[in-house]
Amino acid sequence: MPLSVALGSSFAAGPGIEPILHPACGRSGRNYAHLVAERLGYDLVDVSSGGATVADVLDQSQALLPGGTVPPQLDAVPADAELVTVTVGGNDIGYLLTLLRCSFQVAPEAAPADAAAFFGTPVDPAAVDAALDRLPGELARLVAAVRARAPRARVLLVDYLTVVPAQLTPAFPMSEEHRQLCAGIGRRLEAATAAAAAETGAELVAVSAPSRDHAVGAPEPWVTGWEFGDLRTGGVAPYHPNAAGMRAAADAVAAVLR
Repeated sequence: MPLSVALGSSFAAGPGIEPILHPACGRSGRNYAHLVAERLGYDLVDVSSGGATVADVLDQSQALLPGGTVPPQLDAVPADAELVTVTVGGNDIGYLLTLLRCSFQVAPEAAPADAAAFFGTPVDPAAVDAALDRLPGELARLVAAVRARAPRARVLLVDYLTVVPAQLTPAFPMSEEHRQLCAGIGRRLEAATAAAAAETGAELVAVSAPSRDHAVGAPEPWVTGWEFGDLRTGGVAPYHPNAAGMRAAADAVAAVLR
């Protein structure tokens, strides 16, 4: 069977989607990489991990929320890999952290009690802006490193499902000012991923586009709302893909591969 390798952050891993195969990484057996492997007949090596940055994929060990570390994800890419999927970059720019801090200002009672010190920190738009400027180059460097390890592999950059709705909803507590800020960050994250694909010739799977009508609070959402499971054991994370979102991402990846 051809070999596929899945790299990336929680939007690749799938926290809260049963079965959870690696609780500390929030890695689901029904994330898009697993679904695609089942449909198209790949052997899969999945090292995606919640909280991962580009550096954690590329060349540094990742510290996990419950403790311990995992090695750089790139170490798992063998020379004979035929497909490598990548969803990463959101943690580099503080995208989810910004979403969480903005919602915490409006609805702190829904967050875990020990999250106040972390989520209560003010948002830093200037830091996010600087990180977004760097991100296309970092993603391009990652694609080059994947190709150096697996020269024959198709490299797919799968971007992030749309999280921010077009208007406020009870499932997405936030001020309108912060909703607009977060929507802009999401759009720039899409653009950064697309720019890296264009620069490197990697194939772009823009799941952000079909998910616009399935953001938080939609009649058929593809992402979770302001809700918390036990994040240390791979539980539901706010503003992350749900099972329907992972199926939709798998549909988009499979369509490109077919």
